[in-house]
Amino acid sequence: MIYMDAASTAPPRQEVLDLVTPLLTSNFGNPASLHELGHQAKRANDWARAQVAAALGVTEPEIYFTSGGTEADNTAIIGAALAAARGKVVVTSSIEHPAVLEACAYLVNFHGFEHRMIPVDAYGMVRLDEAAALIDEQVAVVSVMAVNNEVGTIQPIAEIAQLARSAGALMHTDAVQAAGWLDLAQLASQVDALSLSGHKIGALKGSGVLYFSKDHALVPLLHGGGQQGGMRSGTENPAAAVGIARALQVCAEQRLAGTGDGYGEYLIERISKGLNSKEEGLVQLTGHRAQRVGGIVSFVFPRTAGETVLIELERRGVLCSSGSACSAGSTDPSAVLTAMGYEAQLAHTAVRLSFTRGIKENEISQVASAVVATVKALVGN
Repeated sequence: MIYMDAASTAPPRQEVLDLVTPLLTSNFGNPASLHELGHQAKRANDWARAQVAAALGVTEPEIYFTSGGTEADNTAIIGAALAAARGKVVVTSSIEHPAVLEACAYLVNFHGFEHRMIPVDAYGMVRLDEAAALIDEQVAVVSVMAVNNEVGTIQPIAEIAQLARSAGALMHTDAVQAAGWLDLAQLASQVDALSLSGHKIGALKGSGVLYFSKDHALVPLLHGGGQQGGMRSGTENPAAAVGIARALQVCAEQRLAGTGDGYGEYLIERISKGLNSKEEGLVQLTGHRAQRVGGIVSFVFPRTAGETVLIELERRGVLCSSGSACSAGSTDPSAVLTAMGYEAQLAHTAVRLSFTRGIKENEISQVASAVVATVKALVGN
């Protein structure tokens, strides 16, 4: 089997497991305990915070370890909105992850906020002119994802952040799908808050990071023992923290080495040529052709039906998905593709191929061949 669903969850990295295993077995102490096992756990936790801060180019007190990207998104958006001195408006793009959209819905339903959504174009790119019109002095928080999780489009975060700052709003970005492909330090320098998820980059499920600038106020969502400066109470998890810190290190090393660069473009070329060389209309790329991360490639197949492509690809040894795993079980078409202007019937044919930089070249070639053969078989060519 060739795993092509890394945007849903990535396989744990061996480098992570090597560091994490002792923290789950022999060095299992609570970082708040005063005995030696507690001291060992605290040292591990402190090391992890220092490494994550260095990876993002921020200070250690600005790093909070969370249970994942969802908690990080919720904390940034709800916590910042409730702490804002003025303005009861939150602004997002129309193609955000449910963790962002539902956090905004909570603010609307329980705290009287207004939620404005910036539309996107046919390639999943935020319309900057519309953003400029929606972000005004009433806005408390702007949240736009760095990379869309379904189609891989990279958003113009620097430009959107400038609009937010000019209006006096906090700028947050969900960088879950950017990790491993973009320069996170550069991205963090453009925003006031940034969310990461561990299991998307080969760390443990249930681990995440929130960078939140010390220049802004934050209302904590969790209350208890006052861990992490009182901003995220709950017994700290050194294994999760160390795992995501090590995964970020390996991601940075691979990115700088160019590992896996070009594989996404190779898939696009092979699949497009294989299916559209004789007749047009068997495949259509979704997302922006140039402004995209290399690890997410999404297609729609107009002449196929529903999830038949996924089923056939699995039979041929390729595991992939139709879009966000967080919408699993839903019969509705992709909200992302719908926002991009796709009709429901076509959106239902979407297939997302997503991978880490660690994938092998021969595996990418096999996936391209499998997709072409699958679609041709389904449409009778």
